[in-house]
Amino acid sequence: MAPKKSKQSLITLVLLGIMLILYFIFGRNKDENQIDKRQKEFRYNEIRLTDHAKCRMDCRSIDEKEIKNILAKGSINYKKSDLKDKPCPTYAVEGISDDNQHIRVIVGNCNKEAVIVTVIDLDEEHACDCD
Repeated sequence: MAPKKSKQSLITLVLLGIMLILYFIFGRNKDENQIDKRQKEFRYNEIRLTDHAKCRMDCRSIDEKEIKNILAKGSINYKKSDLKDKPCPTYAVEGISDDNQHIRVIVGNCNKEAVIVTVIDLDEEHACDCD
């Protein structure tokens, strides 16, 4: 009688394990879909450049057209993004500029406005004073 109970317990544990794995897989996709929806919101919003972003763009010879292109076609680096940032969640969008610079644009998704916080050249240090 003990082996039958043991077998049932093992089957129950295996089924619970499978259910837990499925929960994490489908729960994760749901969260990613919600994030994807939010990220698409800012990609085509009106752009506002902060003074810091303007300075960094000037220093790196990057124009607003290139920023819009990165926002539209770039990929979001969620490790460098802060979706709990205040006053607006910030996204790190990475891509290649027209002159082949590998750049990261930090953009705040603020009330139907894409606020460009800063622009980073991921391959090269630039000497500029943008404090």
